[in-house]
Amino acid sequence: MTKLERMTNDQMSKHWGVPCRSFPLRAPFVIRSPRRSLAKAGHSSVGIGRSAFLVLIAQMCCSGLVQAQAPDMTGTWNVEITFANAQHHSVRFEAQDGGKGSLQLTDPAAKVWSGAKSSEAKWSRGEGNSVTFSGPVEFLLGNVGRDAGTLTCNGKFETADLISGEVEFSPSVGERPSKHGTFKAVRAVK
Repeated sequence: MTKLERMTNDQMSKHWGVPCRSFPLRAPFVIRSPRRSLAKAGHSSVGIGRSAFLVLIAQMCCSGLVQAQAPDMTGTWNVEITFANAQHHSVRFEAQDGGKGSLQLTDPAAKVWSGAKSSEAKWSRGEGNSVTFSGPVEFLLGNVGRDAGTLTCNGKFETADLISGEVEFSPSVGERPSKHGTFKAVRAVK
């Protein structure tokens, strides 16, 4: 370690109160203290090596990544579905720990005709903020008919309380094509 490097490390120890002898800095550039006049800057300069600067930047970036957590899926979600044929449906998805949950039709007609029963559902997280949930539902057809099938919602968290994406309904009876559309799920207020 040269005399200049020892002086720089000693100055950093005094300035920041951290001993710097075990981490020698080899500085090709100098950061001048804003508190001193330019005339005295040569005597009060603090040298920071590139490696120390990069270590500080990496620590700041990594601490930011640790603090950014994925939104919590568990809870009750009010889901509004719009199929390509402009049909609208409402369901309630109850997400529980371990990828389990339940789906219940909440369309106004479902309340009139003996109410809809909840069915077992499942959910899973994907990369980033993506999430999928699915389960069996029975949409009402007219006054007495029911369209049974599996509802699958693939979406992403827009915020911690809003998920939006694409939906598919695959009928379980007959040889009919699947219905496709979009959905928005809003976390229910407790």
